[in-house]
Order: sequence, then C-alpha cells, then structure tokens
Amino acid sequence: MSFFSALFYDKVMKYTEEACLIEWRRTLLENVDGNVLEIGAGTGASLGLYPKKASLALYLAEPDQHMRMQLEQKLHSQSNIKATVLSCSTEHIESDDDFFDYVFVSLVCCSVKDVDASLQEIKRVLKPTGRFIFLEHVAAEPGSSCYHWQQRLNFMWRHVADNCHLNRTTEQSIIDAGFVIEDIQYEKMRKMIAVVQPTIRGIARIAP
Repeated sequence: MSFFSALFYDKVMKYTEEACLIEWRRTLLENVDGNVLEIGAGTGASLGLYPKKASLALYLAEPDQHMRMQLEQKLHSQSNIKATVLSCSTEHIESDDDFFDYVFVSLVCCSVKDVDASLQEIKRVLKPTGRFIFLEHVAAEPGSSCYHWQQRLNFMWRHVADNCHLNRTTEQSIIDAGFVIEDIQYEKMRKMIAVVQPTIRGIARIAP
C-alpha cells in the first residue's frame, strides 16, 4: 500500500467504522483473553476494543510499513494499551506453533496473496483449543446483481485497492482449511458501495 493510501485510509473508512465495524469488532472481541494475535492490524482501528485484562497479551501484525507506522504512533499515544507489533504477513506468521489463544482478522482475507496458505498459518499458530475470529467482506449470493458486478469489476478493483478481491468465498475457504465454524452472521457493511457490502463475521475452531 502506498504512503498516501495508508495516510487517507482512516478517513475513507470513518463512516463505515462508525456505522457498523466498531460495534461488530467490539462484540467479536469481548471475550478474548490470553495470547491474542490480530493479523492485518492496519492503522489500529481495533486498538480500543480489546478487553482491559491483565491476562491478555496482545500481538499486532501489519506487514505494510506505512500502515504499521501509523499503528505504532497510535500505540505510543495510548499508553494504557500494551501490545507487541510484528511486521509479518499472514502467510508467514512470526510465531511458534500452538501459541495463540485467539487469532483475529478484519477485512484481511480479501487482499492476502494466498488465502489457503494464510489459513493454514493461522491453524499452525493457534492452540488446539484456540479460536479464530473473522470479519470479512465476501462474494455476494451467486446469481444476484451484486455478484454479477463483483465479477465484472474484480480485476480493476484489485489493481486500485491493493489486491482487494470483491468475490472471495471466504466462508468456504475457512471450512476447507480445516476449521469448524461455531458462529457466523451475514450482514451488509453500511456506508459502503454495494459491491463491498456483503460480509461474514464469526468464530471458528480447529476441526478435531
């Protein structure tokens, strides 16, 4: 992501964050504890939404240097939040096996280079009893007008939106990677253009 894209990211997402994303993230994260990894932490939109627990050790991974710089600046300005910042990508997480109690991704799987490799890495670093928390925009219902436009616009969108895909079937990818989805909700992302509105959010565990 370019310096200018990172610089204006928060402004572009402001109204959608206020309309739904803050509420969705807060609810998803309300019970996390132990070792917690957020992958693709961006500029730190989720920072203030984690529970204030002494037993929570927060790790924030952001591979883009411009986004990571803003993330670190926010951390410095919020001294009550303690976190370890990592520069690794989703496909190569800097962690031992079975280390994290929770892994959280928010609007990340749409733009990773390799979804399958990313999900396998998440499985690797999660404890067997851990939970994978996700919030992603996804492909619309096949046959719908939105799905039609996602297919038509995806090639162009990827090139202007830092490899963001409009038509990824992330729910199926999570299942195919060996997760069992315990809870999932489908809802439109408010204050966003139609082709990016379909979302899923929920919690999954590693299949036995």
